[in-house]
Amino acid sequence: MNAKFRYNRVLLKLSGEALMGPADFGLHQDTINRIADDIVDLANAGISIGLVIGAGNIFRGVSGAASGMARAQADQMGMLATVMNALAMEDLLTRKGLEARAMSAVPINGVCETFARKPALAHLAAGRAVICAGGTGNPFFTTDTAAALRAVELDCDALVKATQVDGVYSADPKTNPDATRYDSLSYSEVITRDLRVMDAAAIALARENNLPIIVCSIGEPGNLAKVLQGQGRFTAIVD
Repeated sequence: MNAKFRYNRVLLKLSGEALMGPADFGLHQDTINRIADDIVDLANAGISIGLVIGAGNIFRGVSGAASGMARAQADQMGMLATVMNALAMEDLLTRKGLEARAMSAVPINGVCETFARKPALAHLAAGRAVICAGGTGNPFFTTDTAAALRAVELDCDALVKATQVDGVYSADPKTNPDATRYDSLSYSEVITRDLRVMDAAAIALARENNLPIIVCSIGEPGNLAKVLQGQGRFTAIVD
């Protein structure tokens, strides 16, 4: 691996909203192409990559529940929506020369592989990107928790949460210009300050397994590589 990079294997968590770009729904082709290019560049530099992609660009379980749908049913719909995003990313990465495998925690025979740790590790060892879909396979858990879980299962050195802002802030910087940006935080500080960068279950799982969480922006081309070299703006959540 290129010695400039701090990690050998990372789990990249992308929100569904990140794939929308300036669109109101679905996949924005220029945006998803740019993100895929960044992922391919990392793989070409020797970094082993797993991904978890949310589904906010298609359907959010919490929103469905808020509109009156049973939460478990809404979450199941959200899990299926993550499979759609995973299949789109699998196809795009493969066409760009990076072999990828979508693996779903919710079995969907004939569409994609069912997630299991050993086959996923074998894919990573063979140089493939593994796109983990279907959340944890259970309702009431977010894709943040799924990302932390998969990062631990796949022996990742770090969990990279790529967002639309350049780190963790004390409040939403889009609505509060006085929000404080943090360069680093402990797991406990994230919870006690109620910063909500990830849900408490994800933070607890990362803390128990000494998994660093890196929060950065996905908006700038090439930024992922910079962040994994310790450059640019990001927030590191560690003990």
